[in-house]
Amino acid sequence: MASGAGRWALGDLTVDRVGFGAMRLPQRGAAFAPGAVPGDRGEAIAVLRRAVELGVDHVDTAGFYFSSTRSANELINTALSPYPDGLVIATKVGPRRDASGGWLPQATPGELRGQVEENLRQLGRDHLDLVNLRLSGMDSIADHFGALAELRDAGLIRHLGVSNVRPEHLAQAQAIAPVVCVQNSYGLGHRPQQDGLVRACGEQGVAFVPFFAIAGAGREAGVSGAEPDEVLAVARAHEASPAQIRLAWALHRGPHVLVIPGTGDLGHLADNVAAGSLRLTADDLARLEAVHQGYLG
Repeated sequence: MASGAGRWALGDLTVDRVGFGAMRLPQRGAAFAPGAVPGDRGEAIAVLRRAVELGVDHVDTAGFYFSSTRSANELINTALSPYPDGLVIATKVGPRRDASGGWLPQATPGELRGQVEENLRQLGRDHLDLVNLRLSGMDSIADHFGALAELRDAGLIRHLGVSNVRPEHLAQAQAIAPVVCVQNSYGLGHRPQQDGLVRACGEQGVAFVPFFAIAGAGREAGVSGAEPDEVLAVARAHEASPAQIRLAWALHRGPHVLVIPGTGDLGHLADNVAAGSLRLTADDLARLEAVHQGYLG
């Protein structure tokens, strides 16, 4: 069950540390790939429902997660509404895509309300549990985060987070309103320069939510290249898959780290949830740390 890794508070909402990311549900293969084939609707709905049955109570989504015929938000609404008590749905705003899936310039502060309202409509909610401001190439986020803080004050948003940020962005946001999570790309051997921010979040009681915790540098396309021998050895010792070891490693970075692996496969879903119960030894962690620090990408 998802509770194997323990729980963490996002403001006044407490979730299990193993969640679910909805990015891969609308299409087969790599997310956002040109001409991506829509995923099977029935399978996506089954995966979402099974995730909740396994105890997952933190689902990560975004209005820009869609294919030509599928929207992650609509799939979540169909599969899980009426939403069970305790289910936290986190979404992101900032990035924009046109109807054909092409990327548009980042939303302006004045356009964020429309994105929030569209998420509300698609999800069938009267408020959003958690909204992350996803950044792209900005030095100051004060105007954008301030616009979301106003929507929080108006009751449309319960809690706020930031995504794809540097430490100074977190400080800018915290000067405006409470921040309950940082969501950045991070994983074993992927962006070890983020280690300091991961630690700082823990010291401040802010959740750190790595995306691509399994895929690493493969990003939307998934895991690429051969696994290091050390990862394979640790996996054999625990009779686990390398993906499970990568998730377990992320969870061992601190009790404030929450993982949101995504999949459209029921078997992979069960494996991802089970990774929360893996307990790595000090020797395991030392071997994996050498792998982590050996990659500078």
